[in-house]
Amino acid sequence: MSLTVLITGAGSGFDALTARALADAGHTVYAAMRDTTTRNADRVTAAKAYAAEHGADLRTVELDVLSQESADAAIETVLSEAGRLDVLIHNAGHMVTGPTEAFTPDELVAVYDTNVLGTQRVNRAALPHLRKQRRGLVLWVGSTSTRGGTPPYLAPYFAGKAAMDSLAVSYAAELARFNIETTIVVPGSFTSGTNHFATGGHPGDQTVIPDYAARYAGLMEQVSQRLVALAPADADVSQVADAIVEVVGTEHGKRPFRVHIDPADDGSETVSAVADHIRAEFLSRIGLEDLLHPHD
Repeated sequence: MSLTVLITGAGSGFDALTARALADAGHTVYAAMRDTTTRNADRVTAAKAYAAEHGADLRTVELDVLSQESADAAIETVLSEAGRLDVLIHNAGHMVTGPTEAFTPDELVAVYDTNVLGTQRVNRAALPHLRKQRRGLVLWVGSTSTRGGTPPYLAPYFAGKAAMDSLAVSYAAELARFNIETTIVVPGSFTSGTNHFATGGHPGDQTVIPDYAARYAGLMEQVSQRLVALAPADADVSQVADAIVEVVGTEHGKRPFRVHIDPADDGSETVSAVADHIRAEFLSRIGLEDLLHPHD
């Protein structure tokens, strides 16, 4: 069954790869990104070229998750062109690296604005339509750092992903009676195929850096090297795209609540299994077991 899908942050990396994989699977896909007529104009051109070459229904739409007006306009564009929206994929995110102390509060706010509040803006634009049609899927692209291995120097990003995961879990219950399904896809660390670190930010308070550099010299290089060593030889970021395609293609009502793709096996899947079991058990104990599955 062909579905209409919008995926945020789909300009490059595995985000763009996922948009292409979904379009190749026969879905109408809107790859949402900001600055489509300026900074990302070449990515719009590349998406059009891919669609033409592969006979895929891959489109682009302007969407800046930092703006409610932009989110509203993007959803209206999808609805006016495609007539409906079936799947919303929260994928936009921003990575920062460095000693946590060196980030100003405003810099942490900026990370949360993209990684957490951005999902809320898009939800507020899209959910009224999904609720009205009494059917849909909201898919959140999370991170194993929420419950798994958490090396230093990534705290703002990790905290943002944890907040987004908590938001997704609460939304799942609140959307179930509107027949809207939730899946949280949880990628682990992939050492190639993404551009998170290349485009990531760094702390503004450079006065703090020397003390940390003296005690934690070469920390990020050490972490990167160990992650490469932990990952199996066949680990590829395309596995995340493949997992998302499989979830989207699964029959409504039978999609998994959470899917892990973790080449380093940092323990997140084990912890999440316990947390999700406790969630299901508690909702059942208080007479809300119907919120565990979408229904009309």
